[in-house]
Amino acid sequence: MKKYREDFLVLRKKIKGKPIIYLDNACMTLRPRQVVDKVNEYYNEYPACAGRSQHKLGVLAENAVDESRRTCSKFLTSKKPSEIIFTRNATEGINLVAHSLKLDKGDKVLTTDREHNSNLIPWQIHPKAKHGVIPSNEDGTFDLEALDKLLTKDVKLLSLVHTSNLDGYTIPAKQIIKTAHDNGTLVMLDAAQSAPHREINAKKLDVDFLACSGHKMLGPSGTGILYAKQELLESMSPFIVGGETVSDSTYNTQTFEKPPHKFEAGLQNYAGIVGLGAALKYLKKVGLDKIEAHEKKLRIHIAKQLEADDKIELVNPKAQASGIYSFNINGIGPHMISLTLDKTSNIMTRSGQHCVHSWFNAKGIDGSARASLYLYNTKEECDKFVEEVQKLAKYLG
Repeated sequence: MKKYREDFLVLRKKIKGKPIIYLDNACMTLRPRQVVDKVNEYYNEYPACAGRSQHKLGVLAENAVDESRRTCSKFLTSKKPSEIIFTRNATEGINLVAHSLKLDKGDKVLTTDREHNSNLIPWQIHPKAKHGVIPSNEDGTFDLEALDKLLTKDVKLLSLVHTSNLDGYTIPAKQIIKTAHDNGTLVMLDAAQSAPHREINAKKLDVDFLACSGHKMLGPSGTGILYAKQELLESMSPFIVGGETVSDSTYNTQTFEKPPHKFEAGLQNYAGIVGLGAALKYLKKVGLDKIEAHEKKLRIHIAKQLEADDKIELVNPKAQASGIYSFNINGIGPHMISLTLDKTSNIMTRSGQHCVHSWFNAKGIDGSARASLYLYNTKEECDKFVEEVQKLAKYLG
């Protein structure tokens, strides 16, 4: 994977003479020059309104947006591009479903006990539906037996984190979706941490809704994708309305556009959208299977070196997977760990409760430090991370 590092100009930068070691990819990934170039292409060559203006620049912008939608459709293997809604991020995609899906009083929505706030709060405050929680097994894995007990006929939707930003654990989505559909229940996946790291085939999964964020998959910030089955989009009401969502209106009536446009109100982040398409093409070129294998290899390399230190505690050690290494050092707060790594070695990690406050509060844990890997990280960077963590454990733990 080292050859791809050349595309990420920030990795050439040094701070106080030391290279940057970026291990905060679960929060936001870096962007390759190909994505930056595509964003600049929009502003330099066709900085116009897509879908409304019929002049030459408008047509060029519309064609670029349409191409990006097709790229997103291929990336997630949806049946057709019209099943792709452009959003600002996964959070907006989940909120769109929460506001647009027809849920009545007495209907239930179930989430896991380890959801990001973006897939917890919309259901907690839903004006009609009741919210319930599926508890995990003791080791942090998904409890299929608990699901069977909770999956009653009034459960209309399961909204589940696909891969956790807490520890990298991926739920058995295909099995869960089949169980849910046998009950007449729809399934939404929060794929913010899975879509950037593994192949996702929406058709084979038979998932009803799926949301992901561009900024976690080499794309520009302020971009995201909501995938939904065409028949569901047809039946859903628009979330935000106005320009572009209607084909006609009078003082008293309106005629809404067909999906996806009825869910994309107002002028969009066209530069971001075409940049997102470039990001997904880049990931496909590298190969999602290769990325997943590379991350797992590096995480195992880190774990083998640190697991013998009894001062270092992993969050959900049996569920740890993918490219996330979430840990604590006895005697040192998680923020101190991350601040020290950054100050002494330019090792950039995340600390805190990672927007999964509910899980940490239930466990009585203040938070954790989290190193999260991606395609451009190297074994040498991981060795440096291990060395500095071992120093912290030895001298401050």
